[in-house]
Amino acid sequence: MPMEGKNILYIKNMVCPRCVKSVSETLTKLNVKFYSVTLGEVVTEKPVNELPLDKIAEALKAEGFELLESKSAKIIERIKVELISVIQNYEKFNLEAFNISNFLKEKISIDYSSLSALFSKTEGITIEHFFILQKIEKVKELLKYNELTLSEIAYKLGYSSVGHLSNQFKKVTGMTASQFKAEIQNLRKPIDSF
Repeated sequence: MPMEGKNILYIKNMVCPRCVKSVSETLTKLNVKFYSVTLGEVVTEKPVNELPLDKIAEALKAEGFELLESKSAKIIERIKVELISVIQNYEKFNLEAFNISNFLKEKISIDYSSLSALFSKTEGITIEHFFILQKIEKVKELLKYNELTLSEIAYKLGYSSVGHLSNQFKKVTGMTASQFKAEIQNLRKPIDSF
């Protein structure tokens, strides 16, 4: 089994299961053996310093990913991956009671004020704002599916009310959720109209 930390590649821009599959396939083509691939991390059989990092970085870049080397970049990516994972798996969390600082402190084992300062300095936005942006992207996705009402979406994503969700949605996107939904409907055309 690998030595903790010595056998981990940190990869930026992994945000979904397709990314995991793509990175797995890329590493397999390069004959890089690994134990697991998850969002943002690959646990390799060999220590990282024994791997062809230049080739790996080049192949990952061609797929839209970035191999991270600095400790700060790894921490920033870990924050993003953890928060994106919460939003993607929102059904497993009580988002109304969700506490970002406690969650990240537990997941990353670094005090939240340090994480927050590093993230804001590097990304130009707060961790909280990043989390809000991810929630709004999930709202857009759920609106596109057209399976849930805005009220149900607000409840599932931890908003205190539909009004709160609507205000945040408009602030981030510049349009109301209703306008967004109408725009999606206008883009869809029946197959017989072509």
